[in-house]
Amino acid sequence: MRVTQSGLDLNLLIALDLLLEEGSVSGAARRMHLSEPAMSRTLGRIRKALGDPVLVRAGRVMVPTPHALALRAEVRAVVERAQALFTPTGQLDLSTLSRTFTVLAHDAFGALYGSALLARAAAEAPGVRLRILADSHLDAPTLREGGADLEVGVIDSTAPEVRVERLFEDRMLGVARPGHPLLTEGPVTPERFAAAPQLSVSRRGRMHGPIDTALAGLGLTRTVSASTPTFLAALFMSLDSDLVGLANLRARPLTDALGLTLFEIPLELPPLPFGLAWHPRHDADPAHAWLRERVRELMTAPTG
Repeated sequence: MRVTQSGLDLNLLIALDLLLEEGSVSGAARRMHLSEPAMSRTLGRIRKALGDPVLVRAGRVMVPTPHALALRAEVRAVVERAQALFTPTGQLDLSTLSRTFTVLAHDAFGALYGSALLARAAAEAPGVRLRILADSHLDAPTLREGGADLEVGVIDSTAPEVRVERLFEDRMLGVARPGHPLLTEGPVTPERFAAAPQLSVSRRGRMHGPIDTALAGLGLTRTVSASTPTFLAALFMSLDSDLVGLANLRARPLTDALGLTLFEIPLELPPLPFGLAWHPRHDADPAHAWLRERVRELMTAPTG
């Protein structure tokens, strides 16, 4: 269907959305079942309509212009709204769904749930693709601006335009290599825990957190020898050193697989509220509801 206004083919929005998502003419052409020359001509029409290059070559890849980036969230929202309008309420044919979902999550999410989520998608919605993005060190409104469809993890957003669903509370544990002196030379007391060399996991590079607040209440301080932005890197660093790291209880399959030891931290620490977050524009989208349900099922399944 072609709907035009003032000579502009509004179907160009779909092409623009895919071009910005794929970052390439060939990728967008494949998604739209067009030849590359046809997609190149479509890009030319988009450039003419917007008065902007939209995508420009940078080395071997194409990158969006600032104007295209500014439009990206609005274009995505319009396309999603149009798709929802033409999908009967409560009806969704997963077998024909063609969609790329972007999930913002800690790297532990991919390690713990990624393969199961992909397997479920392949079985139910083979046209669905997943893009898992790491948390940024910047506090950007990613959900509002359309950079991600769903956020998973410890959600601390209080933005009124973001939906938050709490799934469960987890707790923080210590993690160390087998035979670590902290675990073999006596009970783990606050004093001995604070004296052990520590490893911090922070996407912003922070070396202070709830652990330090709890220790300060006892008149203790710890020495953080290093900080890493990813959880999996921290596990490997703890495995090959005397650094003491942190892990939540549900990450036990990962620590067990590496042969690391989890232990109770002798401090009063706040719980970790895990959940989902998304922008309200996805509320009535049945495809997004399907994604939320699948992630919810995986994350709330009994861990044994």
